[in-house]
Amino acid sequence: MVASASTVRKRGQLSETTDLRPEPSDDNGKSKSHTPPTKDTSVIKGSHLVTIVAITVLAMFVRFYRITKPDSVVFDEVHFGGFASKYIKSKFFMDVHPPLAKMMIAATGYFAGFNGDFTFEEIGMDYIEPQVPYVSMRLLSCVLGWLLVPMAYFTLRASRCSHLTASLGALLVTFENSYTTQFRYILLDSPLVFFTALTILSWVHFQNQLWNSFSCKWWFWLFASGVSLGLTGSVKWVGLFLYATIGLCTLKQLWDLLGDLSITPSRFLKEFMARVLCLIALPGVIYTSLFQVHLMVLKESGEGNGFMSPQFRSSLRGGEIPDSLQDIAYGAKVKIHHDVINGYLHSHPHYYPTGSRQQQVTLYSHRDHHNNWIITKAEDDNSTDTNLEWVKNGDVVRLLHAVTKKRLHSHDVKAPVTDSKIHFEVSGYEWGDSNDLWRVEIYDHDRSVPESADRLIAFHSKFRLIHNKMGCALYTHNVKLPKWGSEQLEVACMREAKIPKTLWVIDTVMDDRLPEDSPKINYRKPSFMEKFLELHKVMWRVNAGLSSYHPFGSRPADWPLLWRGISFWSKNDAQVYLMGNPIIWWSTSVVLAFFFASAGILVLRRQRGYKDSVNERITELLNNGGFFSIGWALHFLPFFLMARQLFLHHYLPALYFAILLLCVAFEQLTRSIPCKLRLLLVLLICITVVYVYFLFSPLAYGTSWTKQKCRASQWRPKWDFDCNRMTDETASSAASVSTTQIPTV
Repeated sequence: MVASASTVRKRGQLSETTDLRPEPSDDNGKSKSHTPPTKDTSVIKGSHLVTIVAITVLAMFVRFYRITKPDSVVFDEVHFGGFASKYIKSKFFMDVHPPLAKMMIAATGYFAGFNGDFTFEEIGMDYIEPQVPYVSMRLLSCVLGWLLVPMAYFTLRASRCSHLTASLGALLVTFENSYTTQFRYILLDSPLVFFTALTILSWVHFQNQLWNSFSCKWWFWLFASGVSLGLTGSVKWVGLFLYATIGLCTLKQLWDLLGDLSITPSRFLKEFMARVLCLIALPGVIYTSLFQVHLMVLKESGEGNGFMSPQFRSSLRGGEIPDSLQDIAYGAKVKIHHDVINGYLHSHPHYYPTGSRQQQVTLYSHRDHHNNWIITKAEDDNSTDTNLEWVKNGDVVRLLHAVTKKRLHSHDVKAPVTDSKIHFEVSGYEWGDSNDLWRVEIYDHDRSVPESADRLIAFHSKFRLIHNKMGCALYTHNVKLPKWGSEQLEVACMREAKIPKTLWVIDTVMDDRLPEDSPKINYRKPSFMEKFLELHKVMWRVNAGLSSYHPFGSRPADWPLLWRGISFWSKNDAQVYLMGNPIIWWSTSVVLAFFFASAGILVLRRQRGYKDSVNERITELLNNGGFFSIGWALHFLPFFLMARQLFLHHYLPALYFAILLLCVAFEQLTRSIPCKLRLLLVLLICITVVYVYFLFSPLAYGTSWTKQKCRASQWRPKWDFDCNRMTDETASSAASVSTTQIPTV
């Protein structure tokens, strides 16, 4: 059968929409027609090497200048310096970010002599007197931020940009104020953007080797891309956006391979499996292994215990739970733990300020004696009968609080926080009545212990407590009580409640009437994978719950136009305020708008049948900048879906993509103009960027500033750095550290 001319691909013909299309291969697996570029721009000439070395040295001075100042805790050093202390002390803590960057900070501090005694509790705490090696710890961020400069250069060269354009990109990264500010403190953003940039560099080089599949260079850059991906995702979950970026590009590569009639099924399978191995399996192994190291180091019980289940806590040194009696009889004292949400049914001698004003009943994440309840029969809740009678499925019981002697009680009163007609208050009530009666319903049980389906057995029986009068179930959820409830979780009696949030387990039984040889039980030691999965569930829940107001919070729509910054630290007539270089931010925003508008114009022109040089120029721009534009979009647009606290620094990875795209656009748009004019244009851009950088540099370095210069620099009304604290002259007097700075997460 002869194929029609329209269905036959011509060898050597490139796709109209991409220059990365795999081409027909020879017997050795090398592409016959997708040959290496005629001019390899990634090869650096001697004179060019001198230039990039000079820019890198310049960047070193820009990044490292005044690294010793401020000599006190700045902004989120409260969190990440504190985590370093806990790593060194091996104290378990809970954080919403993966562990790599935090472990790097801790290791740097440890090798610099930090013993972990300094707590980093408040912004403004002095580093000098307690001899904290804060400079060494800051140097980690500083070095990684500095290395971003040559990486930007080499990435642009690998993207077939000229030496002049690549040098422009390196200078833009050097004189970006937000990078100078954010990349000089004990924070996670410098490692995040560094590993993001390393992934981009590796991936661009890999794409340049598509013509040479399975060669050493091809394998090296594919492997490097996978390693960098794993490291990026191990710093912050924002790294998942980079997975999506590389994933889309990989799907495009595989789609082109699948459509190439000269690619055999076995060759396609090899290409597919190589990418699965390096871009999925390898990053997954790196990510999981770093969490294993994290859990091996944090082996002591610590402040993070309250977030985790008793089973998890019992695996930590100092968090062990004593063996418990297994059998549960009327009159036994028990601790009742929620099956899904970490916490115990709890009461204390404090009263609701509204509603019934009876004693509070809450869910409390720590073990203490206020979690103890005595199970009694419905008709006689003072019974201490020595005749043991097991608590069975379907029994109606009362629960007597062991410390305050109040009974677990519910009635037709609105829950203290949740405003709903199906949520009722649960309280502690002294006088016994029918509102104290609860029916035990065993919902699930351990199949290896059959009797746990018929009667309550510690650890093995999952049960519900149904109010005997109103029919609602004892229920809890991740809603905190106000300060009058010590911010413990609300417990309510809910009708039509989802089953998981009404399930309870008894994990402690105290009963002196049972013989000494009675069977005892404890939590099974969790495996690493069980701890890994639980930790991620908690991280996800806590991260989603970071929705409270912050005075310097912002939304994604504010970021590209640099609507406002973040106050980090202030003292006397100096302050540190996260602020971008307006020229760079606004220029990248214009280029992004131009780029996506060009894509739309190309679609319309093709639909109308135009085939001219305009289409070719636009297509070339989209081909060369497509990867960076996708990276920017996937590192920016997902934030619109997030309800949690967001800040300007969340835009910094997307900004790096935007700077690279700006340079690619500059390369394409100025390619046809004379070299001298092009050089003059680059000099003009650099002079403007450097001038604006130094104009706002007091905010980056925390140097003294006059009130007049400060106010003259407030180009937008929401650039709310505090000019009122500045003096008319640069001389400053003694003053205390401002308390208006609030750490974030």
